[in-house]
Amino acid sequence: MVEPQFRFCPWCGVSQRSKIVELFAGHPLIEQDPGKALRVSRYLGETEATRHVRFSIWAEAGLTPRAEAAVSLTDEEAERLARFLAETAGVPEAGRVSRNIGCAAGPRCSPRGQRPQSRP
Repeated sequence: MVEPQFRFCPWCGVSQRSKIVELFAGHPLIEQDPGKALRVSRYLGETEATRHVRFSIWAEAGLTPRAEAAVSLTDEEAERLARFLAETAGVPEAGRVSRNIGCAAGPRCSPRGQRPQSRP
C-alpha cells in the first residue's frame, strides 16, 4: 500500500488524488499581474476532509512557474464564492457598491482601509 501523503505513486507515477484543474490568466492591464495565473483545483475525495477547492497563485520564475500562495476552501465556501462572482458580474462603477455581501469575518468585518476588529 502506498502512503496517503504521496501525491503520486512513487513506482508508477499515477496520481493518488482525483482532481479537476483549470488555469486562469491574470488581468493583462493590471501592472502587478504580468506572468501570473490563478490555478483552481477541485479535489474529488471520498470524505469531507479530502474534498475541497484549492486556489493557487502561480508566477513565472525563470524557466519554471512556481506557486506564490495557496488557500483551500470547503465546497460550501466555493459555492458562496461562485454566487458572489455571479451576483456581482456587470455591477457598474465599484464606488457605488458599499454593501458587504458576506464577509467570512462576519461581525469583525470592517470598512475598506481599516483593520478588522480583534476577536474578544
